Amino acid sequence: MPRKRGEKTIQEINKRIKQGKVVVVTADEMTEIVKSKGPEKAAREVDVVTTGTFSPMCSSGAFINFGHAKPAIKAAKVWLNGVPAYAGLAAVDIYVGATEPREDDPLNKVHPGQFQYGGGHVIEDLVAGKKVELRATAYGTDCYPNRSLKKRITLNDLPYAMLLNPRNAYQNYNCAINLSQKTIYTYMGVLKPEGGNINYATSGQLSPLLNDPYYLTIGLGTRIFIGGAQGHVIGPGTQHRPDARRGKNGVPMEPAGTLMVMGDLKEMNPKWLAGVSMLGYGCSLAVGIGVPIPILNQDMARFTGVSDEEIFAQIIDYGTDYPKGEARPLARVSYAELKSGTIRFKGQEIPSVPLSSYVRASEIAKTLKEWIQRGEFLLSEPVNTLPGPKPR
Repeated sequence: MPRKRGEKTIQEINKRIKQGKVVVVTADEMTEIVKSKGPEKAAREVDVVTTGTFSPMCSSGAFINFGHAKPAIKAAKVWLNGVPAYAGLAAVDIYVGATEPREDDPLNKVHPGQFQYGGGHVIEDLVAGKKVELRATAYGTDCYPNRSLKKRITLNDLPYAMLLNPRNAYQNYNCAINLSQKTIYTYMGVLKPEGGNINYATSGQLSPLLNDPYYLTIGLGTRIFIGGAQGHVIGPGTQHRPDARRGKNGVPMEPAGTLMVMGDLKEMNPKWLAGVSMLGYGCSLAVGIGVPIPILNQDMARFTGVSDEEIFAQIIDYGTDYPKGEARPLARVSYAELKSGTIRFKGQEIPSVPLSSYVRASEIAKTLKEWIQRGEFLLSEPVNTLPGPKPR
């Protein structure tokens, strides 16, 4: 069957990358191109659109092998700078989660808790080349007689360190408001009483999954920017919801798709992996992710041409409805309105506050664009794309 004009394959795009002929634009640049030239012409002119997001992503962590000791040890419990790591894997394999606080953290006993150090900070410290104290205890076996271990390690000392995040890069998300009478402390930040502010957490038109709303080019094996290095998508994230309500343009109007991602921690940069302390809530890790979207046809050009004016998020009351498990959309608001700094809700002007950094997201998209233009980053064809509905 003959191809339509402007259609391409990933192999053809990679050939253009190797030849230095590839045309790459960032997602916000593509918005203007599609607006001025239309998706058909944009598909003929553009090969790749780069996206970016930088935001706290709680469902993150790292698999680490800390190397065999003398005498040998089968670690039962492990701490990194006082932060518990999960050791129920193998003798010296552990997983440190981004949201795990230090064992001696007072948590919310003194409310609101400060959560000054946790797993996300451990990961940042390792990537920054700092020394981290590793402490392990064990019950002892014939083949692993050692019952305790304490040493200071750096990332270079570790035989293996892989960032593996079960759920990142949410495709759209809630806007959080607090309609109760008291200030509350949430994973969406501090929310003032009686609708004093509204917080949101997505980079809008730059966000990876909002530029491929039906997951037509993203899936197992997709090569991405993660933490300043090259990594991969390894499947849908743990709360992947492709059946979310969508607008006529295919963009979800509520939390929808997510990504499970991985990359070599030793190649990463602390600029793009930063420990986060969320007042009154807990610890997290801010992660930088960028996904290249190949413009295979006119449809992909249309999807990547989406603008903040066309992306809507739902407003949820985190003061009463959300904690009851009865979250319901009170209204919908565009990212153009959110990024303006104020929105109008129930007749009031309310300050809007981003948890994610659009400046950092833009820098990620530009960096990924430069990598591709220099031939340092080739696109990979996913073995399977993410589960999702068919495009309209």
